[in-house]
Amino acid sequence: MGPYTITSVSLFFAIIFLLPFVKWKSLRIIFYLRGKVWFYLLFQAICGVFLYRMFLLFGLLHTSSAEAGILTGTTPAITVILSKFFLKEKLSSIKTVGIIGTLIGVFLIQNIFISTDNFSIAHLIGNFLIICAAACESLFNTCSKITAVKNQSGGSSLSPIVQTILVSLMAMVLCLIPAGFENPVFLLYQADEVEWIALIWYGVFVTALAYIFWYAGIRLCALSTAAAFSGMVPFTAMLLSVLILNETATFQQWLGCIFLIVSMGLIGLAEKTSSL
Repeated sequence: MGPYTITSVSLFFAIIFLLPFVKWKSLRIIFYLRGKVWFYLLFQAICGVFLYRMFLLFGLLHTSSAEAGILTGTTPAITVILSKFFLKEKLSSIKTVGIIGTLIGVFLIQNIFISTDNFSIAHLIGNFLIICAAACESLFNTCSKITAVKNQSGGSSLSPIVQTILVSLMAMVLCLIPAGFENPVFLLYQADEVEWIALIWYGVFVTALAYIFWYAGIRLCALSTAAAFSGMVPFTAMLLSVLILNETATFQQWLGCIFLIVSMGLIGLAEKTSSL
C-alpha cells in the first residue's frame, strides 16, 4: 500500500475508535472556537501529517534510512528554536545543557560518529527533504502549544480527544486526494488479516492514543521541555528493537542512551525548579 492510503485508513480507524469516548458537551465547544484556533488545527494537520509524510517519503527515495534517522534527530533542536521565537520561552542554563545532551544522545544512537557506507553526504536533495520533514514536525509541535495557549486564554476547553479527532479528520481529507493515485481500493481488497490488524494498530495506538497523550501533555509543560523529551523516541525504538527483535546495539548507542536519560533528568529538574 502507498503511504497516503495507509495514512487515510489508519486515521479513519483512529476517528472511529475515539468517537464513542466523546461526550456531546465536549463537542459543543467546536461551535465556539475562534478562527485562529481552526487555523492552527488545520496547520497541525498539514504539517504534522500531510507534509511530514510527503517530505519523508520523497526524501527516502534519494537518501539512506541511516541519514534520515540522523536528520530527523534535529527535530528537538528546531522545536526549541521555534519555541524561543514564537512563544518567547526562556531557557535556563540547566535546561539548555539538558537539550544539548539530548541532541548528543540522539546522534550517538544514530551511530553518526561511526563511519559506515550507509552514511553519505552526496544525497543533498534527499537530505534537504528529510530536514523539511523534521521542520514540519517541529511546526506541528509549536502549533500544538499555541493552540493550547489560545484555548486557555480564550476560556475554551478543547479536550485532547476532540482535538485529536479534528486534526485526524482534516489530515484524512488531505490524504484522500494523493491516496486516490495509489490504487487504494484494489490494494485494500487484497489485504490480509495481518495488514488490517497493522492498519488498526497504526490508527488506534500510533495515531489516536499518541496524539491524545501529546495534546494532554503539551498543556502542562513548556514546548522546549516537550521537544527535548521527543528525543526519547530513538532511545525507545532502539531498546524495543533489542528486546523484541533481538537486534544488537553498539557501545556508542548505549552511551547515547545514558546521555538521553541524564538529559531528561536535568530537564525535569529545571522544570521543577521553575515551578517553585
